[in-house]
Amino acid sequence: MHDDMKRVADIAVPVERAKAAIDLMATYQGWVLELSRIRREAIEEAQSAGMTQSEIASHLGVSRGRVGQLASAGPPPERVFFGTDLVTVSLGGKTEAGKEPEQNPSAVVVREDLDNFEHLRKLLGGMKLESQYEVIPPTGIVNLNRENHVVICGPRLSPIVAQVLEGDHNLRFEKDQAWHLVDQKTGETYRSPMDEDGSAGDFGYLGRLPRLDGRGTFLYIAGIHAIGANGVVHYLEHHLAELYREVRTRRFSTLISCRYDPETLEVLESRRVTPLYRHES
Repeated sequence: MHDDMKRVADIAVPVERAKAAIDLMATYQGWVLELSRIRREAIEEAQSAGMTQSEIASHLGVSRGRVGQLASAGPPPERVFFGTDLVTVSLGGKTEAGKEPEQNPSAVVVREDLDNFEHLRKLLGGMKLESQYEVIPPTGIVNLNRENHVVICGPRLSPIVAQVLEGDHNLRFEKDQAWHLVDQKTGETYRSPMDEDGSAGDFGYLGRLPRLDGRGTFLYIAGIHAIGANGVVHYLEHHLAELYREVRTRRFSTLISCRYDPETLEVLESRRVTPLYRHES
C-alpha cells in the first residue's frame, strides 16, 4: 500500500497524478467493500457454529452492540457468488434477420436476454456490484478467461461454450427432434413444455464452469429456449443466499424449471429439479 501511494505521489504531471490517485482510491474502496463482506460472513459463520455475540465481541475486542452492527454491515456474503468487481454479462447474439453474410450483419439479442440482464443488474446492484453486458457475435467466440463473468448463451450459439459443457458429466444438452436436457446420473430427460404441448414452461441449466486457461471459473446460464434462462435468473433472485451456502464459489451444475406468463414473458415460478451436482471433491 505504501509503495502504491509513493508511486502515485511521485508522478510528475499533476493531472496524471490526480488520475492515478482516483484509480488507486477506487481499487482500495473495492478492497474495503470485499473485506467488509468477508467480515460479515465470518461473523455469521461464528454465530452458526454456536458462538454468542458476547463471545465474538470478546475475541474481536469490541462491544456486543458493535458485533450486531458488523453482522449487518457490508454486502451480503453471497455477493461473491458473482464476483468482487464489475461483472460482465455475455449475451448470445444471433445474426440480424434478413441480412446476408456479405452485408456484415450485426448481432442482435433477444428480448428475453435483455430482460435477464436487467434483472441481474438490479440483483447485483443490491449487493453493491456494478454490471455491464456485451453481445457474443454470431461466430460464438467469447473470452471465457475473465474474472467476474456471467455467460448467458445456449451451446448451439457458441461452439466454445458447447466444448466446455462437455466437461460436465452430470448434466448436458442433447438434440433429437428438439433440444432438451439430460441428467446423466439418473437418466431423466427434461423436455421443454413449449415443445411438448405448447404450454408456458421451460427448463434451464445453471452452473459454474472452468475457464479455458484453468485459472478460475465463470457462471453459466442457458435455457432450452431463451425463456428458460429467465427462469434461472428468477431462481437466483429468490434463492441466491441458500444456493451460496451450499456451493460457495465451487464448481457445480443443476437444472431449473420455470413457468411464465405467455403474454408478458414474466417468469411466475422457478424451482430446482435436480441435485446440486458438485464438480469438485
